[in-house]
Amino acid sequence: MIEKKRVIIDTDTAGDDTIAILTALHYFQVEGITITGGNVQFDQQVENALYTIEVAGKGGQVPVYKGYERPLMGLGEKEHRTVEDVHGKDGMGDSFFDKAIQRPAEGHAVDFLIETVHKYPGDIHLIAIAPLTNIAMAIKKDPTIVPKIPHLYIMGGTNNALGNITPSAEYNFWVDPEAAKIVLHSAIPITMVGWEMCTEYSIMDDTDHEAIAALATKGSKFFTDINQVVMKFNKSVHKLNGTTHPDTLLAAVAAKEEIMTKSNLYHVDIELTGELTRGYSLVDINNRLERKKNVRVCEGIDRDAFEAMLFDVLRSIQ
Repeated sequence: MIEKKRVIIDTDTAGDDTIAILTALHYFQVEGITITGGNVQFDQQVENALYTIEVAGKGGQVPVYKGYERPLMGLGEKEHRTVEDVHGKDGMGDSFFDKAIQRPAEGHAVDFLIETVHKYPGDIHLIAIAPLTNIAMAIKKDPTIVPKIPHLYIMGGTNNALGNITPSAEYNFWVDPEAAKIVLHSAIPITMVGWEMCTEYSIMDDTDHEAIAALATKGSKFFTDINQVVMKFNKSVHKLNGTTHPDTLLAAVAAKEEIMTKSNLYHVDIELTGELTRGYSLVDINNRLERKKNVRVCEGIDRDAFEAMLFDVLRSIQ
């Protein structure tokens, strides 16, 4: 039996984050889940992660750690913008599930991340599907973890494409661009899956949803429930004919890199303070800046293979 790769998932659990967690639990040995401020109210994100673990049939087996509730520069009472309009008031399609039995673990997410990387040097891959606050703070607190992290998979940014929170920026990078800058320049090997990969390869339309519902499993019912609000939002706001699954796409790439049909190493940087471009990810495709190439950027996905992986995950949760 092949030993599963060890991962830590850093998430702002709402909507598609939950399906990404189910995907990671299916393909990896998940050492823990860390929560970062992002999609919806922080404590709701924690509850959503705990409930998702329970849906997967792994209640009590995967610890959930609370991390930073606000971005690095989110000082005082200033809150970042949450997106309940996208994911529902509870971040779960307004499903308002029962509270999970499992409770959050003691200790801070950043300390857990640092300790686990040192415990398994060279073995802990990071799956980042949230603003990068926790990971940036872990790097700042203990830079010696950097050479011990074999790979960091990031759902974030865009590759010269339309953003999803502003025309110029993707949400995770927009919420905490300072954290993104720290992480991207950390020298950890990085694969970035941007929002444009999601809109091109991950959309599940009405026909796909019918096929998922026909699986008639606990997993497929959960998928349908948590996507009720985002389906309407995407059709009215993003003009996309279906639900979007950026975080699940990233988890799938991390699990089976062969579904990534095209990628290239580029210099990637983040705009911090632009009036119209906060969180913009600059991907220097033509190397005009002549700076070090620091990020492998995903540029193509085998859609059929991704869909098959998603169906396998949802089918397996009975």
